[in-house]
Amino acid sequence: MIRLGQAGLVALFVAGCAPQLPEAGSIVSEQQAADAAAHIHDDADAFHESIAVFDSHLDTPALFHTDDYLFTERGSWEEDGTHVDLPRMNEGGLDGGFWVIFTRQGPLDEASYAAARTHGLMRQTAIREFAAKYHEEVALAFSADDAERIIGEGKKVVFQSMENSYPLGLDVSLLEHFYIGGLRMIAPVHFANNQFADSATDINQIYDGLSPLGEDLVREANRLGLVLDGSHASDATVRDMIALSTTPIILSHTGATAIYDHPRNIDDALLRELAEAGGVIQMNIFGGYLEQLIPSPERQAALNVFNAEYGASPAGLEDEALATWFAARQELDRDFPRPRSTYEKFMEHTFHVLDVIGPDHVGISGDWDGGGGVDGMSDVSMLQKITRDLLAAGYTQEEVEKIWGGNMMRLVRAADEARTSRLMSPDILN
Repeated sequence: MIRLGQAGLVALFVAGCAPQLPEAGSIVSEQQAADAAAHIHDDADAFHESIAVFDSHLDTPALFHTDDYLFTERGSWEEDGTHVDLPRMNEGGLDGGFWVIFTRQGPLDEASYAAARTHGLMRQTAIREFAAKYHEEVALAFSADDAERIIGEGKKVVFQSMENSYPLGLDVSLLEHFYIGGLRMIAPVHFANNQFADSATDINQIYDGLSPLGEDLVREANRLGLVLDGSHASDATVRDMIALSTTPIILSHTGATAIYDHPRNIDDALLRELAEAGGVIQMNIFGGYLEQLIPSPERQAALNVFNAEYGASPAGLEDEALATWFAARQELDRDFPRPRSTYEKFMEHTFHVLDVIGPDHVGISGDWDGGGGVDGMSDVSMLQKITRDLLAAGYTQEEVEKIWGGNMMRLVRAADEARTSRLMSPDILN
């Protein structure tokens, strides 16, 4: 027999879906306790299935032109290193989200801008082709209303975002072309400083935030109705974006400095500034940003050999050399796996941020197919665990629904409404 204390009852109780439980301090059998826990587990999973579940940063488009990736066939992180496909989305209750147009940062010169522009346009084309190929399973979304309709049709939602505005070169007017193609979220910068802004992970800060061209980018994104994404940006850049943007910004995949002091994470002061401006942080399930991960001696030795032969970074590599670098790195990672963080550490970040700014400003993103995944949550098939833990911690169903997409969709609506309001203003109509 075991005794259920008040803490045990609180852990089992889920608002709106709890079974009849014994009073605190009463004696129950282990089987009764297990049955009660199983009931709550099942009810939490049913609730998870009943709500719209979105991820704000899916890097899966990088796989769309590979020969061995099929969206409708179930893959396995353990076997092929992938995180997202239709069967696993169904298993995890994931309704879709923002599928990423990612371009690796390169030199800041005219030829490189042209190559980046071509790459960005091709990646957007790949997303649109994906939506056409699997039109019975997914659909492109251009607005929050579209997303609701698509879910109602039983399909997965395909919004588009751009991670790194490098493909725009020096011409922010090109953003309108991407917008017409479906782009609805834009991040100025990635791992290194570029023409628009300082990066969180570049030690040589150039602009102390946004560049003048970056300020033009923010204004153009506001004009068109895109959500601005501050992930990967330096703290100064994020503050500039908050100050300049006429609509709230998002951090599409970021963690908490208070739990792990990594340049990609943000501290409590900036969290509060983000929330005060109506913004949202999407908690990142990427192990390297959750805690310090030390490679095994065998992996470190293999990395030393790799770096000597191929270089520590693919920056500056193109075409065949770039493909060779990634193929060799994937082989190394298979033979000597990266150290991994844990689901518990991810939830530690999440609960901390929820404590600091509350559930109206928090969401979830796995950085799936872009390096995400931890022990205990290796792909999108396991997302119900987060819902169970949020409910068990005392967050209401309404709050959990906001965390799983309501907050993000609020920003999508705000950006679109600002565009519509501008287009309907007397100055424009006249």
